[in-house]
Amino acid sequence: MIRVADLPAAHPGRRLLTKRTPFFAAPGEPRCSYCVYVPTSWTPETELPVLVAVHGTGRSVGELREGLIPFAEEHQVIVVVPLFPVGIENPDDVDNYKVLDAHGIRFDLVLLDILEQVRFRWNARIGTVLLCGHSGGGQFAHRFLYLHPDRVAAVAVGAPGGVTLLDDALAWPEGTGDTRQRFGIAVDPAAVARVPVLLVIGADDDGRADLAAMGDHGHSRPEQLDRLGRSLALHGTAVQHVVVPGVGHSAPGTRPPVVEFFTGLLPDIRGKAVP
Repeated sequence: MIRVADLPAAHPGRRLLTKRTPFFAAPGEPRCSYCVYVPTSWTPETELPVLVAVHGTGRSVGELREGLIPFAEEHQVIVVVPLFPVGIENPDDVDNYKVLDAHGIRFDLVLLDILEQVRFRWNARIGTVLLCGHSGGGQFAHRFLYLHPDRVAAVAVGAPGGVTLLDDALAWPEGTGDTRQRFGIAVDPAAVARVPVLLVIGADDDGRADLAAMGDHGHSRPEQLDRLGRSLALHGTAVQHVVVPGVGHSAPGTRPPVVEFFTGLLPDIRGKAVP
């Protein structure tokens, strides 16, 4: 695999591997892939922090990357957008990645392998990363936090339709009681509590009809987010909760508070970042 630093400055590969990159197959699981935005200010000597943005059920990865380019440019952050496709093993399975394991694939480990490639190719700081996701991406994001709190500097969770509570009396994905058997990892609420969390949703995002159509007749999206917030706070996590007026179930509509949240934390994160 080519490191960008090994290419001469005038090599066309430099243009291909900076700013908007192509999609790369994920190492070890080529059915998944990822793209990157590398800010204009990047040089081979820099060790930039990383923001991972996880798509929702619609897999709108193009809009997701484009929407974070201003943040990447202003704050010198590399944006990594994984793509977990529909239809692995089951052609109608749109949810595979949301609970982190399905069809023999550990999607959390796929992301960690992606980050290792990003570290190698762009000399990026991946010891801890910023992590955000909306809807299905929000499901992935908070569950990834539970299993890998040491790899997350801060997480923003937007409007998830389903949540996992820090409750050992419930099995995954409703709770964390069987994660040692399922993942080989026992969730540590104290480690999770060291990571700042933003919960964000549009004021017009009820989602009750959508969730009922998928078999959940008990909760709306705001109720799910409240349940998650209470569970995190009960175990000591510093949780911010933002409701965006006039916005429905929209990743772009709820992005401004996510950007504000990460911007406020970046100075401290840069100081503590581990390459």
